[in-house]
Amino acid sequence: MPMSNAFENRLLPRLDDIVAHFGTPFHIYDETGIRETGDRLKKAFSAIPGFREFFAVKALPNPAILAVMADMGFGFDCSSVAELILGRRVGGCGDDLMFTANNTTRGDFATAMADGGSIVNLDDISLIDKLPAPPDLICFRYNPGDRRTGNAIIGRPVEAKYGVSHDQLVHAYQKAKDLGIRRFGLHTMLASNERDYTYMVQTASMLLEQVERVSQALNVRFEFINIGGGLGIPYRPADEPLNLEAMGQAITARFDAFDGRNGYRPRLFMESGRFMTGPHGVLVTTAINRKEIYRTYVGVDACMSALMRPGMYNAYHHITVPGSAADALQVVDVVGSLCENNDKFAIQRQLPAITGGDRVVIHDTGAHGHSMGFNYNGKLRPKELLLKTDGTVDLIRREERLEDYFATLSFTPDRLPASATEAFTQLAN
Repeated sequence: MPMSNAFENRLLPRLDDIVAHFGTPFHIYDETGIRETGDRLKKAFSAIPGFREFFAVKALPNPAILAVMADMGFGFDCSSVAELILGRRVGGCGDDLMFTANNTTRGDFATAMADGGSIVNLDDISLIDKLPAPPDLICFRYNPGDRRTGNAIIGRPVEAKYGVSHDQLVHAYQKAKDLGIRRFGLHTMLASNERDYTYMVQTASMLLEQVERVSQALNVRFEFINIGGGLGIPYRPADEPLNLEAMGQAITARFDAFDGRNGYRPRLFMESGRFMTGPHGVLVTTAINRKEIYRTYVGVDACMSALMRPGMYNAYHHITVPGSAADALQVVDVVGSLCENNDKFAIQRQLPAITGGDRVVIHDTGAHGHSMGFNYNGKLRPKELLLKTDGTVDLIRREERLEDYFATLSFTPDRLPASATEAFTQLAN
């Protein structure tokens, strides 16, 4: 959601000093807000023993942020080897790491199971054969197909490339059981930025039903279900927030009912990313140009390389101009310098009058902001800062530099010689 009043009160009085010290553009994250959201999440599910959040590393893959998550007792949801390494660098090991990947290589699995291992969450039955050895615990990602409607962003599960189908599920666990595996979990991921808590309750109910189905068929016991991520945030000021407390109460009731039928309850895992950090980050830029043609364009010193969601998804990100009069609104497009016309942070948005040198604050960039950056046009990604609970501001990732961009062009020459046939053909010609 747009910056909370508390975040504004912590950041805005110091913004000029921060800009003077670090320069713009930069993403800055609010440690206090992140910790408060983490505490709220733990409290909402405190009645389910063993509840654990596995922070989705892809949302904000910075070691300083992951260290905050680890300090709160959270694990890490990792979808790549790089994300596993980041989790391990802040102390994650074994059951602290959930490795959920698709189209995964044998080498990826070898890394996931080395150095203390991780919870391996398989996306397909065939991936069992790619494991270097049977793990102690196995989990499968479930795709219910037409038995469940995906939310508006994710789309229909039957069209998704992810997961084991409903008809394959029992066979998948049978195959794992035949390999001697005795510890089991079940995972799904069906929503993105979902603010209707009842959808997540239905997801938990669906997984508990599948646990009963597989358990009865194979006489196995499940240690956990993982309802995935997808908890939404209100990007627009008028949007209603997710009712986390009602969600916690309703899911707890489903676990109580499961316990009554089966005599035990699995643990509840989830892998929130956006919900944990999204509202607690902003992109701070400086207005550097104002162009008056058929529309008014305000050019800033950041571009899509720093935040691609508006250009890629036409996503709304709230924008404020600290210190500007709120009664002098003008309709403008806020744009970057990329050679793409969708390099726009706002289109025909009513904003306070912006002149050169003004600070422009783009809200809700704490998730899928810096992490989705890219280098098209040779644009370089900005620095990341952390506003800590003690009021200090740390540089937690420096800005990219030209030498970084050109680094992969510095290498030892390597050439595969032409084959004998190709060499003969060239000589003949």
